[in-house]
Amino acid sequence: MELGIKGRKALLSGASKGMGKACALAIAREGADVTLVARNRDTLEATAEEIRAQTGVTVTTVVADITTDEGRAAALDACPEPDILLNNAGGMPPGDFRDWSREHWIKAVDVMMLPPIFMMKATIDGMMERGFGRIVNIASRSVKIAHAELGLSNGARSGLVGFTAGIARETIASNVTINNLLPGIFESDGQREHVAKLSESTGRSFESIWAQRAAKNPAGRYGRPSEIGAYFAFLVSEHAGFITGQNLLIDGGEYPGTF
Repeated sequence: MELGIKGRKALLSGASKGMGKACALAIAREGADVTLVARNRDTLEATAEEIRAQTGVTVTTVVADITTDEGRAAALDACPEPDILLNNAGGMPPGDFRDWSREHWIKAVDVMMLPPIFMMKATIDGMMERGFGRIVNIASRSVKIAHAELGLSNGARSGLVGFTAGIARETIASNVTINNLLPGIFESDGQREHVAKLSESTGRSFESIWAQRAAKNPAGRYGRPSEIGAYFAFLVSEHAGFITGQNLLIDGGEYPGTF
């Protein structure tokens, strides 16, 4: 299927590895020029070179922390008029809400909720004026399947999802869509860090927790970053102009509900 995004400009945060990298690679293969934002220069440049070698598109890198005003400004200076925006924020460690102070909650909002909102604020009007825009936020299935130890993520990411539910209805008439991907368990550094924290707090081995989580999933495995990339590529294509304001689970069937 021709996705119709050849020559489009994409700005992707958290794009040096894992799901963000997979999303960048998927649309670069379709001919989109990509600007990658991440904090680690070495990892970022290695990813950029890999994408250039595989696709031949223009790849721009920005070493920046997207959770800061300065980082967002640097990203937007490098790609001031993106057609495609991926907001891929980091997470917060698991824990007990009794141990979380006001500072923990503020940090969660500053990491997972506000950066995507500020990036949308900076880019939506231009997309609407040009008559094309695709915005995707990678959130988490925790907004639909809440786990007590992930309370910081449950709260902050739900705030982002709630915000996009309203704004997405205001932009669709200008062919600008906003959707949220809700990944379950995936082979990623974030997942490994989460399991490592669980191992530390429970005394169980990393290997046993990792294997148990895969076994509990109906698919019997972890998701692959490339599967997120493929889904993302379709959502930002010309064919997805009637999909907006949606929270799209990618979890191997683990969500137990019908609706």
